[in-house]
Amino acid sequence: MGSIVKPHAVCIPFPAQGHINPMLKLAKIIHSKSFDITFVNTEFNHQRLLKSQGSATLSRHPSFKFETIPDGLPPPENLDVTQDIPSLCKSTSETSLEPFKKLLFKLNDTTTTPPVSCIVSDCSMSFTIDATDELGIPDVLFWTTSACGFLAYVHYNTLRERGFIPLKDPADLTNGYLNTVVDCIPSMKGIRLKDMPTFLRTTDPDDIMVNYVIRETTRAKRASAIILNTFEDLEHDVLKELSSIYSRVYSNGPLHTLENNLKNKDLELLGSSLWKEEAECLEWLDSKEYNSVVYVNFGSIVVMTPQQLVEFSWGLANSNRTFLWVIRPDLVSGDSPMLPPEFLDATSGRGLLTNWCPQEKVLNHPSIGGFLTHSGWNSTLESISSGVPMICWPFFAEQQTNCWYS
Repeated sequence: MGSIVKPHAVCIPFPAQGHINPMLKLAKIIHSKSFDITFVNTEFNHQRLLKSQGSATLSRHPSFKFETIPDGLPPPENLDVTQDIPSLCKSTSETSLEPFKKLLFKLNDTTTTPPVSCIVSDCSMSFTIDATDELGIPDVLFWTTSACGFLAYVHYNTLRERGFIPLKDPADLTNGYLNTVVDCIPSMKGIRLKDMPTFLRTTDPDDIMVNYVIRETTRAKRASAIILNTFEDLEHDVLKELSSIYSRVYSNGPLHTLENNLKNKDLELLGSSLWKEEAECLEWLDSKEYNSVVYVNFGSIVVMTPQQLVEFSWGLANSNRTFLWVIRPDLVSGDSPMLPPEFLDATSGRGLLTNWCPQEKVLNHPSIGGFLTHSGWNSTLESISSGVPMICWPFFAEQQTNCWYS
C-alpha cells in the first residue's frame, strides 16, 4: 500500500504589505489543514522581510518555506519603501510568469518537499493561471480586497461599455461629474463614480490600470475558485452578486481572527511586516485611560503631501485628544516627514509617534477609542472585529469603496 502524498500549496501574494499580510494568514490556515506551504515573495520584499523578521524566524518550520521571484523592476534607492503600485502591476504581469514557472519546476524536481498540488495566487498575480494550466493543477485566486471592492472592479468593463469611463475632460474630476450615480451594480445601489475604485479617474482610453483591472477580473473566470477575506453578514448581497458572475466564490474571513484561533506557537512567531514593529507603543497605551486614545495609521501605501501631513497634525492637536500616530518613513512624498515644532510642543505628553506598530494588538487595546484610517480592507476588518469606530480618509484604489460601503 503506497504512502499518502502530503498536499503542497504554493502561495504568492502581490508584492505590497497590504497583500502579503492576509496571504500569510491564509497560508497559515491552509498549513493547519496538513499542507506543506511554499510562500513566494519578490526578491526585494524577501530582503525586507529578512530585515524585519530575521532569517531564523523564516526558516524555523520545515513544512513552511519561503522562495522568491524577481519583480522585474530596478531596486529603488530607498530599500525600505513600498514600490509604485502601477509599476508593479505592469511589471509582474509582463515578466513574472517565466520565473514563477521555473520555481514550480524546481519545487517539483526535489525530494525534500511533496510535488506542488495547487496554487493560491493573489488576484493581482493571476498570470499564475497560465502556469497551472500547463501543470494541470488548481489555481485558487485570493482577492485581498473587500467583496464590494472586487465587485466594483468587475464592473469597470460595464462602465466603459456604458460610456461612464474614460472621463471626457480633466475637469470631470472637479465639476461634479464624479457624483454621478452608477446604476448597473444591483447589490450596491446608490454608489457614485467617486465611490468606485479610483483608477477610473482618467481621460486615457489606454490607461494601464483600467486595462489591468479589466484583464484581471476577466481572467479570474478561469480560476478554480475565488476566496475573499470577508464574511456573509458583512457583505451578503455583494457576495451573492459575485456568485452570479463567478462559479465558485467563497468568503473566508476575517482571516486575522481565524489565524488567532490556530494556536500554533511556531507559526505565531512568523510575521509578515516589512517594517520593524515598535511594540513599545503597547506599554505606552497601558498607561492611558480606557477608550481615550485616537489611533492614526494610513496604512502601508498611502503617500501624502507635506501640506497634508501638517493639516492632519493640527487636526490632532486641536482635537485635544490623546493619540498614537504611525508615521512611516515613506509616508510623505519627497523628503522625510517633518512635523512643525509648534505641533510637537502643543501635543507634548499626549501623543506618541511611531514608525510602525503591531496594529491588531493596538486595535484590541482597551485604551483605543477611535481609528483615523485610510479605509484599507485589512484595517477596516480589524477595526470592525475590535469594535473600534472609524474616521475615514480613503486615499486610492478601492479604499473609497470600502469607506462608502462600511
